[in-house]
Amino acid sequence: MGLKVYLSGEIHTDWRERIIEGAAGLDVSFESPVTDHAASDDCGITILGAETNKYWHDHKGAKVNAIRTRKGIADADVVVVRFGDKYKQWNAAFDAGYAAALGKSLIVLNPPVHQHALKEVHAAALAVAEDPQQVVDVLRYVLTGALPG
Repeated sequence: MGLKVYLSGEIHTDWRERIIEGAAGLDVSFESPVTDHAASDDCGITILGAETNKYWHDHKGAKVNAIRTRKGIADADVVVVRFGDKYKQWNAAFDAGYAAALGKSLIVLNPPVHQHALKEVHAAALAVAEDPQQVVDVLRYVLTGALPG
């Protein structure tokens, strides 16, 4: 049994790389949104034309990015959503809700400080992790039945 995993959420730390490296050897493939912040912000105006109003600039980019995000979440067996320390990831909360609405297996990854703020997101998740290694351990267990250690 192989798994397709979509890695959503914050783009300022190496959590994706840690999960991908930790899952080496497992029958799992990974997809994610564009993690180049500048490219993600400016894709709409670069491809579809400039906007003088920042709202429309962001609107175009969000819609172009949503094409990739919707496809990635729809095709995934498991969606991992990371909420980081530095910024409020409203897009991550949206992705978690979208994945839950599609009935996707959801793993939420966040520091303990966000426990209360994410209680509704946690309620929809099948696992709530605080460290990327815990996500790897969940994937390993699901694929092999092996416990860590």
